[in-house]
Amino acid sequence: MIHVTHTELMPGVRLTAVHTTKFKSSYFGVTLLTALERETAGDNALLCSVLRRGTQAHPDMQSLASALDDLYGGAIETQIVKKGETQCVGFAASFLDDAYTLNGESILEPAARLLGELLLQPHTVDGVFSAEYVESERANLIDRIRAQRNDKRQYAMYRLGQEMCRGEAFGVDKLGDETCVSKITPTSLWQRYQTLLSTAGVELYYCGSAEVESVENALRAAFSALPINNQRYKPVCEVCAHPARETPNIVEESLDVTQGKLAIGFRTGGISVRDGDFPALLLMNAVFGGTSMSKLFMNVREKLSLCYFASSALERIKGLMLVSSGIEFEKYQQARDEILAQLEACRRGEITVDEMEGARRIVITALQTTLDSQPRMADYWLGQAVAGQEDGPEELAGHIEHVTVEQVARAAQKAELDTIYFLKGKEGA
Repeated sequence: MIHVTHTELMPGVRLTAVHTTKFKSSYFGVTLLTALERETAGDNALLCSVLRRGTQAHPDMQSLASALDDLYGGAIETQIVKKGETQCVGFAASFLDDAYTLNGESILEPAARLLGELLLQPHTVDGVFSAEYVESERANLIDRIRAQRNDKRQYAMYRLGQEMCRGEAFGVDKLGDETCVSKITPTSLWQRYQTLLSTAGVELYYCGSAEVESVENALRAAFSALPINNQRYKPVCEVCAHPARETPNIVEESLDVTQGKLAIGFRTGGISVRDGDFPALLLMNAVFGGTSMSKLFMNVREKLSLCYFASSALERIKGLMLVSSGIEFEKYQQARDEILAQLEACRRGEITVDEMEGARRIVITALQTTLDSQPRMADYWLGQAVAGQEDGPEELAGHIEHVTVEQVARAAQKAELDTIYFLKGKEGA
């Protein structure tokens, strides 16, 4: 049995506690929420890696590893996520649940203290972050930014989002850009850290067997040094109404690739996770391209062999539906036309019983299996926190049960073609 509570521990600092005896580990999260902006995205992304290098009491990785070993080999990882137009940075941690310690000792409090220490008591040199740590992690971050170009499927989706949302915060990469990151210094990062501590929204998360009161007490004590601010950042999740383009924005790019990548972006007509029509949109995406039984997979890929892969996914907070496909260069027009034709079929309600019920079962099963994974649950509740929602996976699955073909068709009718991005090979390559 899973029981979820939401508690504001102090102004702008909220705890989501999932009480369950299902797992042998307890899972913690501490996440700073801030507006996604080009000027600060790189600093925010770099910050958690530098904080993870050492604290006042444990000034290096070896000392931190020893502290984790003392807590039955716990693990703490950095986290950088984009949820709509909110950048989420912090730590995710896993420790042995108190119910399974050898001598009945509690790990809850020392684990919470270590997380608080990582965020609030960093290792410093001359009053700012260690230059060695900043330089090392800055180089690693730049490598990560450059490496995004290597996975051409992901790169095409990144470029689609960038072109589709040019001038909007969503077009900013969660890692920042190389130009901004290369300018970060120990002093400038320290100044950004101080600003974030004072102004960012803070989402704390716990999943394990401990009673909620004990979790609240442990985390309130661990993060008591956070500055008090009644005006901490609150995500803005209203989906802006964008006028439909008379013609789609078409972007072509040439790289040394042997397989083309066709990515197509749609606005959802204002439907997001906050909207009453969201269950219908979720199911429409599944019917269209979100599953292995979808129209894109069964028709464009399997029946017509126009794509090596073809799928669609929702950016549920921003209100976008994005199609990803791999094609032969010369099949661009055919693949593009057929992808759009499958959406038209959804708009007309041409959805078979097998397509509808197959998609429904897959979506509901995916929501239900979220409860079997602590990291997936944590990500789900972080998304809900950003969206200002409190429905759990079970509630959403219940809504999916009652969605009709007509509702799916109406959701498809609201989808507006915005941008087409085509990554092709270089001439003569």
